[in-house]
Amino acid sequence: MGLLETTISGRKRRSNHAHVVAELGRGIVSGKIPEGSLLPGDAELSARFGVSRTVLRESMKTLAAKRLVEPKAKVGTRVLDKASWNFFDSDVLGWRFESGLDFEFIEHLAEMRMALEPAAAAAAAIRATSDDIVALYAIAAKFDNLSHTPETIAKVDLEFHLAIARMSGNPFMRSASALIEAALAISFQLSSPASSPEMIDEVASNHLRIAHAIASRDPQKAIIAMRHVIEIGKGRIRNSLDVKLPA
Repeated sequence: MGLLETTISGRKRRSNHAHVVAELGRGIVSGKIPEGSLLPGDAELSARFGVSRTVLRESMKTLAAKRLVEPKAKVGTRVLDKASWNFFDSDVLGWRFESGLDFEFIEHLAEMRMALEPAAAAAAAIRATSDDIVALYAIAAKFDNLSHTPETIAKVDLEFHLAIARMSGNPFMRSASALIEAALAISFQLSSPASSPEMIDEVASNHLRIAHAIASRDPQKAIIAMRHVIEIGKGRIRNSLDVKLPA
């Protein structure tokens, strides 16, 4: 097989692998494939997805790494309980997001933001370089635009919060970026500050306060400013739950 054929074959295998992982992952996280159940055997799954045993084994390894399934010799591949799932994994979070929102899930995400992001802001106040702070102010300035749409202001918000996670210098904070992204996506889907000029001004001011605290090298002020932003976001979500979420 030539180089071109090898490259095409490799891409196709990766594409098939991604399809199998996504279909089974969505099924598990949505509950269509129940917790504790056994997945069909290799022959049945290979036929269903039209993939080789090799692609199927790679897919099962990926799902196992996400803690969605656990293969056992002579038993088969069992779907793990929700308590075992890796919700720091971006795919698992995305599938959970797609399967529908509920109050408990939103509250859990908010709790994790409150645990992680104020600590990241405090660390950034200690460790950020001068270039980091200049870059953070540049992002904060993007909030101050009354023509923002829900999509554009959400993009700036994510950029700002991920920048602080990086500036913290803590690799665990950076690894939590998928969780932060999911929490912000839900927040802006339910209630966007782009709905009024006053809310855009408020968001711009609150995020600038975080940047000022980090620039002044004051960890406690950074914690307070970040907590305030998260609380404001939680308040917007709570006010929208009655009309946006099913009873």
